[in-house]
Amino acid sequence: MICMSKFTILVDTSYDLPQEFVDENGLDIIPIPFHLNDVTHVNGRWQEISDADFYKALADGGKSGTTLINPEAFTQAFTEYAKKDEEVLVVLLSSALSGTAQNAFMALDDVKETYPDCKIYIVDSLNAAGGVGLVTALAVKKRAEGLSAEETAKWLDEKKHSCLSLFTVDDLMYLHRGGRLSKLQAIAGSIIGIKPLLNVHPDGSLKLKDKARGRKAALEALVGQMTRTLNPDTKKLDTVIISHSNCLEDANTVADMIKSKVDVENLYVCTMGPVIGAHVGPGCIALFFESDMDRETYESKFYSKK
Repeated sequence: MICMSKFTILVDTSYDLPQEFVDENGLDIIPIPFHLNDVTHVNGRWQEISDADFYKALADGGKSGTTLINPEAFTQAFTEYAKKDEEVLVVLLSSALSGTAQNAFMALDDVKETYPDCKIYIVDSLNAAGGVGLVTALAVKKRAEGLSAEETAKWLDEKKHSCLSLFTVDDLMYLHRGGRLSKLQAIAGSIIGIKPLLNVHPDGSLKLKDKARGRKAALEALVGQMTRTLNPDTKKLDTVIISHSNCLEDANTVADMIKSKVDVENLYVCTMGPVIGAHVGPGCIALFFESDMDRETYESKFYSKK
């Protein structure tokens, strides 16, 4: 894909997209710092540690977490854009999962006091990992079609509600540490081989929605949930992103299952970044795609009684 640089796209490092995509489309990146065993990595993603070493450390009992992008970092970035009168679209991790988006809006208000005519537009993706990547990929597409940053932001604020996100994790203890399962539930589920199925709720939070018995059934359930949100006559999807936390073989298995069900123009298999990986641990598979129904409809149709 050739970058048609009509406006700048800035995205935080919660995204999951191939580095080639980032480079080819000239994306600007603002890092979310993360911690691993008391060491802070300020440049985001894998500049200071490899993905394999990160997930191995977690598997070995390492402790990891994230820090918000502070308002000062956004103010500095936005001021540089405003000085150059650049038109900028900013795509950020869900406000229901992080205060990063809130800090960005605060910073933009401050910058507008000095540069009231700056053309910076923020999109709270209400998503995570490959979901942030998917919203970013859609922004690139709309830029190539000739939309302005403002027009793209307005379009994405509607479109993001039909960008569905489905997760399964291999180790329930990470969900316990994140407060989504009690320790007893995590231990009991692990003993009988229960694999949870989660999605990103309409409000942008991650919710435990269902379960499967065993890894194979969980992967099949992800693809099954995807296909049942599509219209029967849907034969092709534009973009699907599969994120994995150090389990490439399972991610490729899911990719093959999707290809057997529907044609996909752009199917990306990506390593999940440390921002979300820190909270789900090794062995997470996540599926992100444009659905034929929005999240509210999906919730009410399939989970209204849960």
